[in-house]
Amino acid sequence: MKISWKRKFLQQILHNNINKIAASHWEHRMSEEKGEKIPMLANKETDANDSLNVTANTSDDTPLTSNEVMQPQTNGGGQQRSADVPKKMEEEEEEDADVQDKKPSGRNMYFKSEPRRIDYILAWSTEGKPEKLAHSKEARAVFEENLEKEGLKLERDEKEGAEIHYLKVHAPYEVLTRYAEILKVRMPVKKSMDLDKIQQKYAKLETILIKMEGGGFKRQVVTPMKAVSTRLWDTMTDITKKLFTPFQLDPNVVKPIKRRFNVAYSRDKEYLFDIPEDKDTYFDNATRNRIVNFILRRKPFSREKEKAYSFGINKMIADGHYTDAYPLHEGHWKPGSADNERKLLFDHWANWRNCFKIQPLDHVRGYFGEKIAIYFAWLGFYMLMLIPASIIGLLVFIYGCAISGNSYPANEVCDESKNFTMCPLCDYQCPYWKLSAACSHARASRIFDNNATVFFAIFMSFWGTLFLEFWKRKQAALQFKWDLTDFVTEEQPPRPEFLAKLEHITTYKEHPITGIKEPHLPFWRRRFPIYLMSWTAMLFLAFLAIVAVVGVIAYRISTLAALQVLTRDTPVTNSTFIASTAELVYQNASLVTTVTAACINLLIIVILNFIYNRLAFWLTDMECLRTQKEYDDSITLKLFSLQFVNYYSSIIYIAFVKGRMVGRPGKYATLFGGRQEECEAGGCLIELCIQLAIIMTGKQLIVNNIVEILIPKIIKWIKRRIWPETQEQKMSKSPWEKDYKLQPAETTSLFYEYLEMVLQFGFLTLFVAAFPLGPLFALINNILEIRFDAVKFTTELRRPMAERIPDIGVWYSVLYGISRIAVISNAFIIALTSDFIPRLVYTMAYSPDGSLEGYVDHTLAVFNTSDFEEAKRPVFEGSEIVETCRYRDFRNPPDSDDPYEYSQMYWHVLAARFAFVVVFENVIVVITGLIAWLIPDVPAKLKLHIRREAYMSNEIIIKTELMRAQGEQVGEADIERIIQDENQRYRSNELGSMELVHRRSASPPNDKEKDNIV
Repeated sequence: MKISWKRKFLQQILHNNINKIAASHWEHRMSEEKGEKIPMLANKETDANDSLNVTANTSDDTPLTSNEVMQPQTNGGGQQRSADVPKKMEEEEEEDADVQDKKPSGRNMYFKSEPRRIDYILAWSTEGKPEKLAHSKEARAVFEENLEKEGLKLERDEKEGAEIHYLKVHAPYEVLTRYAEILKVRMPVKKSMDLDKIQQKYAKLETILIKMEGGGFKRQVVTPMKAVSTRLWDTMTDITKKLFTPFQLDPNVVKPIKRRFNVAYSRDKEYLFDIPEDKDTYFDNATRNRIVNFILRRKPFSREKEKAYSFGINKMIADGHYTDAYPLHEGHWKPGSADNERKLLFDHWANWRNCFKIQPLDHVRGYFGEKIAIYFAWLGFYMLMLIPASIIGLLVFIYGCAISGNSYPANEVCDESKNFTMCPLCDYQCPYWKLSAACSHARASRIFDNNATVFFAIFMSFWGTLFLEFWKRKQAALQFKWDLTDFVTEEQPPRPEFLAKLEHITTYKEHPITGIKEPHLPFWRRRFPIYLMSWTAMLFLAFLAIVAVVGVIAYRISTLAALQVLTRDTPVTNSTFIASTAELVYQNASLVTTVTAACINLLIIVILNFIYNRLAFWLTDMECLRTQKEYDDSITLKLFSLQFVNYYSSIIYIAFVKGRMVGRPGKYATLFGGRQEECEAGGCLIELCIQLAIIMTGKQLIVNNIVEILIPKIIKWIKRRIWPETQEQKMSKSPWEKDYKLQPAETTSLFYEYLEMVLQFGFLTLFVAAFPLGPLFALINNILEIRFDAVKFTTELRRPMAERIPDIGVWYSVLYGISRIAVISNAFIIALTSDFIPRLVYTMAYSPDGSLEGYVDHTLAVFNTSDFEEAKRPVFEGSEIVETCRYRDFRNPPDSDDPYEYSQMYWHVLAARFAFVVVFENVIVVITGLIAWLIPDVPAKLKLHIRREAYMSNEIIIKTELMRAQGEQVGEADIERIIQDENQRYRSNELGSMELVHRRSASPPNDKEKDNIV
């Protein structure tokens, strides 16, 4: 027993000391990668070795075997690991990710066996039918074998009893450089070659050498003269930057990412690039993830030659061999976690404290990739452009409120002494009513229907053009800064769903680009019937939205008539509450009907949206589109068309149809046996304003935020209540298990964000003449939208693959089309829906003093109640004493030669309306076209910088390659001399183009010539 106890004690001591040495060595390697130093590391190793030797020497018992000192261990996948693997790594690996996050070193993003960074995670399920599991295992084995042949390093994490197993993927430096050259990844060059120094030299002064006739050189300083427009633009830019200084993030906290001079990577020209000693840190994580994803999408998982299309991680996920593939988040975002890029983005981008700060787009691009960064850049720029529109719209609203109380038309409506008795709003049941009952509506209508509204419509037409043109300039700057100027879209492989649907097709066709035989569907026999069915279903779905609008119209007509009857039939009572309520309902019957109808319409829109989303994807899946781009374009067209009809049909009806074909008392136009809907006393513009306010703000601010924020939190809370996790289960999760629990970052996640904003842009531009507060509500919504989306990407979604796209894609064309349609839409709203043209015609041709006094009386036609048909004559007490009633229209009185025919003023107003539409449309189109032509898509300075960078990179490569070909050693000093030489030969003129100042000979000036330089 004594010997056994000593033996166990010595074994434990030896085991601890070996682990101490291994841990010290691992910390030393990790600190070297981070550029840190551990001065006491050597002493610790020495002390550990001494302790080990002393302990071994003092043992009086049988010497220990190597197997007794450290037994061979296996990792989670059951593969044997060598005994000399540092156990420190395994202990960190087994720790919960939350525990790792709170350590200064942060999450462990490395393999267990070796210090290799995890670039990608592949996950698969262990549950299912045995036949399916065996087939998936075989496919994964083939796929992983091909990955290893490509040079990728793999490590499994297969915990016993776990439902999900994981495969960790690492790309060595050799693989990264090979594919960086294939994909033409632009990487930073050595600092001595950075063009910032050259740019600084060109900023104010340029020094050139000119060869004199008598020999020698003359040094001359040239100050480029800037054009007046350039100086003015620079001044405006400087002022704008100063105004936005308070909204900038603290540069000491969020370090600005300065752009380096980049060229396409080439392994043959590595001397150009700033490669650090630790080469694994040369490529950033986004680039590593993109390269690994590119490899994963190309490797086959079947050895059968007839299944050449069985390749790629997307196809494997679609077939169920893997459940998902994703890159890892770099740490946690919660307070108390170690500093990492994800936490930085949450603290200084997604956090509500920074909702008025400018976004750190360079950091967003570095973490999520260009695709997501472009979206947030566009959304931020859109929000910025809404600021002037919101200010102007608010001023127009304040102006409308100021004049609404002193408006002649509103005062005439509210004047009870005028005693305007209006014709019934429905046949038989509805009573006559006084125009003064619509006083509040008339005053509210004047807030939005005034001369300032016309100015605002013109302003917003220009604003839409300026927004798109300045966005193109902003986009060009981002493309240059993020190396997207020469972006080339790679050939997309077939979609996995496309291959799965056509797996049993016997007709194959060789693809003209890739040369791979793929399943083929003949157009006329297979594709055309599907397209015909798909677009027939689209028309039917659009018809559903129109039917819903008709239903809402029927609701408005019936409810308005019911409220009129209800107030008429209210029994006489001593209750002041009932009497006051009846009077309130009677006076605001139209407002109650409009508001409730708009709310019902919003509910129908939400329901139809849910139906449209499901059916649009189902129809697109039926079309069997080959590539993801074709699929995305098709679903974009379908959903935008359906959403356009769904959102705008009711608004278009109120703006352009309602009250246009009503007829007149005694001869009303009917549809399905019922009278058509009329505009209320204040006009249709106030109804259009209410409809816009409820649909736009209700959908954007309330419904969208409930769907995006509240519902996911409720679902998450329910899951936690139904399937609670023990503390032990929570503390045993690795970083990839934590990320797997997050929602997947689907390819359509940005699609819905773009769709939401484009529909908002349509509300602002198409119908802005009726709702000048629209830009302000949109600005408030977008401030919230940016933070909601930022929180979603940083905390709720898995890290998406860093995709590269150069622009916002097809959405720019959609925005441009909406801005063109908006010119026509606003012209017709001002001409037909508002009273601007009738007021203008009255003041210019019919008013005795050029004012609007008497305008209301002039626009109300007279109807003799004796001309009512017996079946439609109002029947209630006192109706027989009403001899005439008034109605809104320009018609002759009953005692004229042409009773109830259109009056002369009607034709004058109609001509003025069409003239206004023609003039407004053509003037705005011409001016906006001129603005678009005058504003270049790429700023002149940026264009010059792009050309100069391309030229300098070519010249440097040519000259350095020439020197290498001649057997010379090329160092940084030689490259600096080449740059200086090119700097002296060229300068930019005042037009922004490069001009040759001095053509040097092949050899530089000799010593004698240098002495002659003055």
